[in-house]
Amino acid sequence: MTRGPNPRTLGKQAEARALEFLQRRGLRCLQRNFHTRLGEIDLIMEDTGEVVFVEVRQRATKRFGGALESVTPVKRQRLIAAARYYLLTHAPNAACRFDVIAIDGQGSIEWIRDAFQVA
Repeated sequence: MTRGPNPRTLGKQAEARALEFLQRRGLRCLQRNFHTRLGEIDLIMEDTGEVVFVEVRQRATKRFGGALESVTPVKRQRLIAAARYYLLTHAPNAACRFDVIAIDGQGSIEWIRDAFQVA
């Protein structure tokens, strides 16, 4: 029996595709895989002076919901906490937004700008 690719490898490939996709649209990469004890952010980009926190989600099928639906309230809170820490330590006065890059099983990329708001 053969196994498919390692999920970590698939995640890194999805992040690399998302990064290339965003760079082709004029965004500049500030950091990849930003880790804190509060959470992790896949990509931190800059878009005309605005810091963009990007969550990359890949789903082979929509059987359990699409990539956007997989960004649960708990995941959003972790992203927000990590983003607040990043802003505090790297860009205290910067405007920001949260985007999601959703990659489906056929490799199609959907870019959801301003996917959710900080309450």
